[in-house]
Amino acid sequence: MFERYTEKARRVIFFARYEASQFGSPYIESEHLLLGLLREDKALTIRFLRSHTSVEAIRKQIEAHTTIREKVSTSVDLPLSNECKRVLAYAAEEAERLGHKHIGTEHLLLGLLRDEKCFASEILQERGLKLAQIRDELARVAHTPDAGRTAAGSSPASAPAEFYRDLTQAAMDGELDAVVGRNQEIDALIQVLGSRDHKNPILIGERGVGKTAIVEGLAQRIADGKVPSFLAEKRILLVFDPQPAASPAEDRQQTEEGTSHAAKLLADRQKAAERMKKAVERLSAHAKASANASGVIRFIDDLRVFLPSAQPSGSPDAAGILRPVLGRSAMQCIGASAPSEYAALIQAAPWVGDCFRTVHVRPMDEEGALRVLQACKQRYERFHAVTYADDALECAARGSGRYLPEHSLPGKALELLDAAGARVKLRETVLPEEVAEVRKRIAFIVHRMDSVIANHEFEKARFYSDEERKERENLRILQEKYHLDDSAASKVSREDVEETVKRWEAYPFQP
Repeated sequence: MFERYTEKARRVIFFARYEASQFGSPYIESEHLLLGLLREDKALTIRFLRSHTSVEAIRKQIEAHTTIREKVSTSVDLPLSNECKRVLAYAAEEAERLGHKHIGTEHLLLGLLRDEKCFASEILQERGLKLAQIRDELARVAHTPDAGRTAAGSSPASAPAEFYRDLTQAAMDGELDAVVGRNQEIDALIQVLGSRDHKNPILIGERGVGKTAIVEGLAQRIADGKVPSFLAEKRILLVFDPQPAASPAEDRQQTEEGTSHAAKLLADRQKAAERMKKAVERLSAHAKASANASGVIRFIDDLRVFLPSAQPSGSPDAAGILRPVLGRSAMQCIGASAPSEYAALIQAAPWVGDCFRTVHVRPMDEEGALRVLQACKQRYERFHAVTYADDALECAARGSGRYLPEHSLPGKALELLDAAGARVKLRETVLPEEVAEVRKRIAFIVHRMDSVIANHEFEKARFYSDEERKERENLRILQEKYHLDDSAASKVSREDVEETVKRWEAYPFQP
């Protein structure tokens, strides 16, 4: 039955079955399908519902409307209600109408709206969703399977993924760090983006102040639906050089040919400029050709692309390609630069000052940096498999001024936190063979358990959970045998941070 369904659409059905089991329902109803859709495809639902508030309100409305019974085991294969079968039939018809061979999450949404008498359709209509309007909008957009993952104007086919990272999608997928204490700068960014003229902001600040984090904060706001309507469907693409360095083979060849170091650097810069030119050509062509180009904002954090460079036969460089599309507002960009670099850029390419409006980013104080570390520490803990003591965070925020004077807060405090975590992880590498073997088994079991949970194989997950508990008990016994204190070994203390600073003072760290 589900052969034509995309992976995401199948997951919607799975989540609908799970929601039905949690409500104790003997059937999968349309409202359970709606909850599955909200849970699986946040990009699609936020695109039309605009905010997470609406999503949470829908769940509460369904809970209030439903008589909740005793939960049904997730191993029970609940059948679809007649109403839900009708919705899926409508979804297939909507896919045919749009000329799509697949049935994706967008078609499930249309199927729910089309069955006007079902409870899920009533919920969506109350919030202003209209079948004809959404059908027309989906018909206008060139789709990949599951169009909810690609907003207007940002199709991977037209903006090549090897040249960019979709920050808005990364925010929706929970891949970005929390941004703390930069609401003023994000508001200023939004204000410039919403201007009639000079609507390309450029963030000016020293290295480490968090310019990229501010743009990520804006992407997170868009993903959360907490932006003005003119930004609600925007995508932020981080543009980068797809091949940043020469290969070792090229280095050896240049050395064998007697190429000087200065000539090699020049050749590398020319190659980088040519690669960036190709990236800009593709993105600019997309901006010119797409009717929905206004739905994409490019973030270029390496402003060397704007510097004039020599091109053979008088062909335009990357700056020559960007200038006209920025000048006539055919493409919207966010830039980032250090003050000294921006001054040099304006001197070499004065037109940049006419196309961009500056947003100044000041370094954080120690209190602000500490709040950033507290917000980000969980990701560092997961990466290094350690925990950070509170006084370690405070030491990193307040003591980081002793090193990397060319960096600013909170950037250098985060670097110190990262390095201290790596140091503690290194300290744990020499362990008795028995202990190392048990830890290896635990890591394997945890990995397998994550995989089966991701595939919704909950019975297998229970098996792996029991195995993990047994192995952790074995580990506890071995730690007692070898007098190992696991909590002390994996905790980053103030002393670890201070020792990291001392080592960097003795052996200057070169980023």
